Amino acid sequence: MFYDHARIYVKGGDGGSGAVAFRREKYVPEGGPSGGDGGRGGSVIFVADEGLRTLVDFRYKRHYKAERGERGQGKNMHGKSGADLLIRIPLGTLVRDAGNGEVLADLTEHGQRVVAAGGGRGGRGNARFLSNANKAPTLSEKGEPGVERWLILELKLLADVGLVGFPNVGKSTIISRVSAAKPKIAAYHFTTLIPNLGVVELEEGESFVLADIPGLIEGAHSGAGLGHDFLRHVERTRLILQVLDISGSEERDPVKDFKIIQEELRLYRTSLAERPVLVVANKMDLTGARENLEHLRSEIGDQYKIYPVSAVTGEGLSRLLRDIAVILPDLPVPELELHQVEHRLNQVREERFRITKENERYLIKGKEVERHLAMTNFESEEGLHRFQKILKVMGIDDALRAQGIKLGDKVKISDLEFEWEE
Repeated sequence: MFYDHARIYVKGGDGGSGAVAFRREKYVPEGGPSGGDGGRGGSVIFVADEGLRTLVDFRYKRHYKAERGERGQGKNMHGKSGADLLIRIPLGTLVRDAGNGEVLADLTEHGQRVVAAGGGRGGRGNARFLSNANKAPTLSEKGEPGVERWLILELKLLADVGLVGFPNVGKSTIISRVSAAKPKIAAYHFTTLIPNLGVVELEEGESFVLADIPGLIEGAHSGAGLGHDFLRHVERTRLILQVLDISGSEERDPVKDFKIIQEELRLYRTSLAERPVLVVANKMDLTGARENLEHLRSEIGDQYKIYPVSAVTGEGLSRLLRDIAVILPDLPVPELELHQVEHRLNQVREERFRITKENERYLIKGKEVERHLAMTNFESEEGLHRFQKILKVMGIDDALRAQGIKLGDKVKISDLEFEWEE
């Protein structure tokens, strides 16, 4: 089964909390702080694997969490870091943030790695807070929470050659004749709803990957029919074989079909219309094919090379395959072109904090202040004082005063709610 789209949840491991401890050794009557740091949480890491072909595994498991770091201990012993969680995905997978659509990674090489959700750093133990002013600190930090997010995985085929064309023009029959692929074939539209991959073996050890990509319809560039599900697979192919029903069955005009497909490729992405194209005039064994072939040659024969073939009888396929083998080595693998909106998203700088007022309560939001909150140990009076100092240094106190906060007003940060006092 081919599965080319998945939505999954990933979470990096939380950091381990720092320890509060003091030396208790026999001849050291006033031992100093000895609490060690917590270990760093493991990260969720994607690894590109050329042995995988689909995203079907993510259909059955959607939640992935890395290991959390261990707590620090006394005698300045740091906690063990959590193990990274490696997730193998097929080459050609595009990784997007499900919330804002930002492209996070595009894995195209075997072994390529990308951190999908980083682990949180370990909290500092009280030994790290020793100072001349405080010889016996009882302050420590909790571990930093790991990054968590929902991701969209989109698989773009990394085939060398892509068969494109309207439904029922014979693409599946062609790939079944020239490779070991066994696609479902029937005489009705959209028999193929998922891409089929086949390896074409030639003489002297030469081979290439051929993709029978689902048929498109007019308006595919705007999402009609299989739309973008079809077109995104064409982006990676080095060579396009545009398959036409040259017999004109179903009252289709091969010349008009060719022009419609080229226009759909151009409207979806300009570079696709500039990709090398070979025209495969299929169904030469049917009545009317010879006349339509001459008409096609008169219209586009000076711009594109046309190969008359019959997928049913095998006529012309050997010549087509030999020419593909000669052309392919000189064609580069196309790079993914990101949409402009994705570039803009990568340049957005996040606010340090944001204050809103709701039902006579001041709400403070922002990843930085929420991270400090999560790492503060409020069971320690020193921890509370340190958090108050952080709010002041970040400018949150001044911002609240500027918004007119008064003594006794409620302030809420994440799950923590307190009353304002100077």
